[in-house]
Amino acid sequence: MNAVTKLNRRTAAVMELTVLMPCLNEAETLALCIGKAQAFLKRAGIAGEVLIADNGSTDGSQEIAEALGARVVPVAQKGYGAALLGGIAAARGRYVIMGDADDSYDFSALEAFVERLRSGADLVMGNRFKGGIDEGAMPPLHRYLGNPVLSFIGRLFYRIDTGDFHCGLRGFRADSIRALDLRTSGMEFASEMVVRAALAGLRIEEVPTTLKPDGRSRAPHLRTWRDGWRHLKFLLMYNPRWLFFIPGTALAGMGLVFAALLVFGPLRVINNLSLDLNTFVAACFAVITGVQLITFGAISRHYAHMTGILPDNRRSTWLSGYLNTDRLAANAGLLFTAGMLFFGYAIARWASLGFGPLDNSEIPRIVVLGLSLVVISFQAFFSAFLLGVLEIPLKRETAGRQ
Repeated sequence: MNAVTKLNRRTAAVMELTVLMPCLNEAETLALCIGKAQAFLKRAGIAGEVLIADNGSTDGSQEIAEALGARVVPVAQKGYGAALLGGIAAARGRYVIMGDADDSYDFSALEAFVERLRSGADLVMGNRFKGGIDEGAMPPLHRYLGNPVLSFIGRLFYRIDTGDFHCGLRGFRADSIRALDLRTSGMEFASEMVVRAALAGLRIEEVPTTLKPDGRSRAPHLRTWRDGWRHLKFLLMYNPRWLFFIPGTALAGMGLVFAALLVFGPLRVINNLSLDLNTFVAACFAVITGVQLITFGAISRHYAHMTGILPDNRRSTWLSGYLNTDRLAANAGLLFTAGMLFFGYAIARWASLGFGPLDNSEIPRIVVLGLSLVVISFQAFFSAFLLGVLEIPLKRETAGRQ
């Protein structure tokens, strides 16, 4: 433990709150934000600090902050998440309230955040939709599509009861968030904090907050489509269940139902509508795709369990105990054998017809069924070795610790 870290921890014992602002060329609005935060600390009688995590400003933001009595921590690595990670590591307060330094959030009204943190919450999210969004403060695409959709996905995937998943004004216990070992350096850091907090079982609450148009004359750092995609990508990657298992199970289940109905012949639905060989082929394709997605989900969940990326649960523990290269390869061999038996049967049936024209779809159905099993066996076989490759560094790491 170095001297700076020791000093921070000793100071934290008497400092309750750090108001943290990431900063990249915010000279136009930084003084206003610092002034509001300092006025709040004084009015509320809170022992605290205003901390500016500077990400390489070239407009004099650092000098402005220091002149007003704020503490400046330079963060060399670029990115919104990187700046916040640097600030969180340097914060001296027991609690941290973070917010953008563009004067869109009201740093003079942080009472609700402090109250929830003092009552035991680990993470307190602001909700701009409940507190009020001034005209022009949020682009319509963000307000009516991007944020609601991403917030819905966050609630659905991670069972987080918050209506504004990406609000930039939020408070948290410093030790709780540091323990999560957050890693992302870009705008998706906002999602990572909430998701990892939920997966770790931290207590998450929300309070209404307001949003007004920022006071900058330049364009914001946020890029709608790029950063929206990065948020969505993060939400999906940390949830193999929704990314792989659920769509895979739906596809495979639907395909199996139609394949079972059509394996012995066409199915008449209504007067002039019947399902035959083409539908059977499509059903087999759905099964193949579904099985591949389920396999990807099993491998990714197993890997996440082994590396500690995702917390353990009963199903992941069972999966890690069951899933291995040998078992997958053996199952692939059984599927391949079954597929080749169907091919052999189809050839024998064709031979019994003198290898002539096929007047019905019986033999093509058997061929498609056999081919589907062979393709699935190839998927399972090569997925088995992909699993083995992913486990190599983990096994070496385990051996090195022994």
